[in-house]
Amino acid sequence: MTSENNSNDLILVVDLEATCWKDKIISAGRLQTVDEMEIIEFGIVFAQTDGAAIDSKSFMVRPVKRPVLSSFCTELTTITQQDIDTAPTYLVAVKQIDDWLSPYSFYAWGSWGNYDRKQLDAEARHHGRTPVFAYSPHLNLKQLWRKGRVNARRGGLQNALKFHNLPFVGTEHRGIDDALNIAKLLPFIDFETVE
Repeated sequence: MTSENNSNDLILVVDLEATCWKDKIISAGRLQTVDEMEIIEFGIVFAQTDGAAIDSKSFMVRPVKRPVLSSFCTELTTITQQDIDTAPTYLVAVKQIDDWLSPYSFYAWGSWGNYDRKQLDAEARHHGRTPVFAYSPHLNLKQLWRKGRVNARRGGLQNALKFHNLPFVGTEHRGIDDALNIAKLLPFIDFETVE
């Protein structure tokens, strides 16, 4: 990032939820990886780097490889089988996301860690398509937030919010709520040092 950027720059904050299993073992007996998992929710927030949320939306996705959610996944995310049974498949959801994003411009998209980027890469391998935003530079907001914070080694979202005396609002492990809470941490990230 250069000094031409200012607090009015828009960043896309993305938080994904995906199929998951207790003890990270899927029903087939293999370890859970991003290649085994499927996105079930895109939580997307347009925010200024000062933390002001401009717009936000949740896009639910119906998984096809393993269309039945584990009870662990439902308990963790609060996303129900009915939520995803009525949702579009990945390719349709990506088209909806691209259409929703079309009026916006932003310089990067960010997530709390690298999982979301890796999951999108896996989906692109499986489906041959990714949302247009994924072609923009990705920022690991967790890593950027931790820069220079010696006492912030536990960099989970809840701990980062507590570090700044900010409450978590909403339901943890729901894409849209996590993305909105991540956006609240943007003012505490030095975007001027991002290259």
